Amino acid sequence: QVQLVESGGGLVQAGGSLRLSCAASGRTFSSYAMGWFRQAPGKEREFVSTISATGGTTYYADSVKGRFTISRDNAKNTLYLQMNSLKPEDTAVYYCAARRNINPSVALAQYDYWGQGTQVTVSS
Repeated sequence: QVQLVESGGGLVQAGGSLRLSCAASGRTFSSYAMGWFRQAPGKEREFVSTISATGGTTYYADSVKGRFTISRDNAKNTLYLQMNSLKPEDTAVYYCAARRNINPSVALAQYDYWGQGTQVTVSS
């Protein structure tokens, strides 16, 4: 029932920055932990970052620690991913996801709702 729509993807040079947004429908957004995942061509979808329902707890994949920041604005029903110091290996389709639980999770299977994704391409 929850609809998720990602935006903000695009083409950037290595070392550049991009901010992804995920707009969520529904009155229960503030009760859902959220996550960002990505999938490169020929690869499995992988965990990027997750955040608790209140925003108080966050986790990051080792590959993005120190470069990416996840945040949320519950008043706007929006999830964000600030991506800095981008590398070509960050190139992928990025998906936001929601789970009917206040606690974050790194596991794809624990998410109930998914967006359609937004393409991020990092050139060298």
